[in-house]
Amino acid sequence: MNELIPHLTVFLLVLVRVSAFFVTVPFFSYRTIPPQVKITLALVLAWIMYYTIDVEPLVFNDEYILLVMKEALVGLLLGLMGYIIMSAIQIAGSFIDFQMGFAIANIIDPQTGAQSPLIGQFFNMLALLFLLAIDGHHMILNGIYYSYQFLPMDQFPSFASESLPKFIMTTFTAVFAIAFQMAAPVVATLFLVDLALGITAKTVPQLNIFVVGFPIKIGVSFLVMFTMMAVMIQVIQKLITIMIYGIRDLMAILGGG
Repeated sequence: MNELIPHLTVFLLVLVRVSAFFVTVPFFSYRTIPPQVKITLALVLAWIMYYTIDVEPLVFNDEYILLVMKEALVGLLLGLMGYIIMSAIQIAGSFIDFQMGFAIANIIDPQTGAQSPLIGQFFNMLALLFLLAIDGHHMILNGIYYSYQFLPMDQFPSFASESLPKFIMTTFTAVFAIAFQMAAPVVATLFLVDLALGITAKTVPQLNIFVVGFPIKIGVSFLVMFTMMAVMIQVIQKLITIMIYGIRDLMAILGGG
């Protein structure tokens, strides 16, 4: 019976990191998932991970409070890194919606509860389904499991590393580059459509270009997105790969590697 009941101080530290990770990481932090399911999953996963961690029982003192805060911070940072990288989909959707004229038709994002672009939400659901299809949620769980190899429970993260600012800037650059790659085909095509509509408005002044141009831009946008869907899937796959490697690299940097 004693083997089934974990030591409370060690189990609590594992539970804090896993729970904080579920607060910000994509897919597991969605508000549409009931809180009871999240809590149950965090408890079961922390209980399983407890038996794989070789740590001596800790004493509840002032240093233990700092360890709890450290575990919460580590879990939040790892999940936030994944969320920042996946936010490139929302950025690409904002670019496309602005050109299509859908910027005024925002909808509620189930993950954050805030308004998000319509096309960005479509790409977000597509990325979520693709993440589940390639077992990406299992890779996310592997990330929090192997985080103890980079960041042991009794070790504080190294925020003074020189490579941390460089890694953050590189990640943000990659996020905007991928967002531009996803939005470039539609945005470039709509720019040419706007140019053609402008020439038509000057050539035929009697034509109400605002009434004609709006459905033309929507139809051309959907046609281009349907044609480039295979490329979009490849970019989403690249984005998920960058997210997994980004979480791993952040763990290595915080661990002093």
